[in-house]
Amino acid sequence: MSASNELARVRKEAAGCQRCPLWKRATQTVFGEGKAGSPLMVVGEQPGDKEDLAGHPFVGPAGHLLTAALAEAGIDPHQTYTTNAVKHFKWREGRKRRIHDRPNGGEIRACRPWLDDEIRLVRPRIILCLGATAAQALLGRSFKLTHHRGEFFPLDEAAAAPMVIATIHPAAVLRIPSADERHQARAQFVADLKTVAARLHQLAGSKAA
Repeated sequence: MSASNELARVRKEAAGCQRCPLWKRATQTVFGEGKAGSPLMVVGEQPGDKEDLAGHPFVGPAGHLLTAALAEAGIDPHQTYTTNAVKHFKWREGRKRRIHDRPNGGEIRACRPWLDDEIRLVRPRIILCLGATAAQALLGRSFKLTHHRGEFFPLDEAAAAPMVIATIHPAAVLRIPSADERHQARAQFVADLKTVAARLHQLAGSKAA
């Protein structure tokens, strides 16, 4: 079975996932999207309200910012596989809408096999983690985004293992109330993506050689 066909099979299997209680309040599983063989995999924390309703990752305001920033950094969004560490939306009631609630360690661990399947089948050269939760899901609880933002780490000791790099989640950029500070944070976010683009170019060159 090809990687694309197996990825489709895993996606179908994940649609009925009940490995943790989050499925009970979520509309549906939101699995990753993109092509097997994509050089870049982007991993967020979990789907948001709009993603939960649509069934697709990164379709809300943060996703629009991500797509624009990738393109600005010279990365083709269509050659990027996007997913989340947790596949169900965890939320609490707000006055007017459902409010994002951070997943706990048990929920992240329960969802890790799906992420492992995605990494195994997509085989990205680089994994970009958006936010501390996504980074800690792959690199361990000791990872500190404030200390290691923009640094590359090997996922594991295998020779073909992808490199992992973390930056802030685009939703964090959108939450900044000051327009000037929000503009500065967006510029730094794009700068982080340009670091990813440069490493992807470097890896593509070494592979061709």
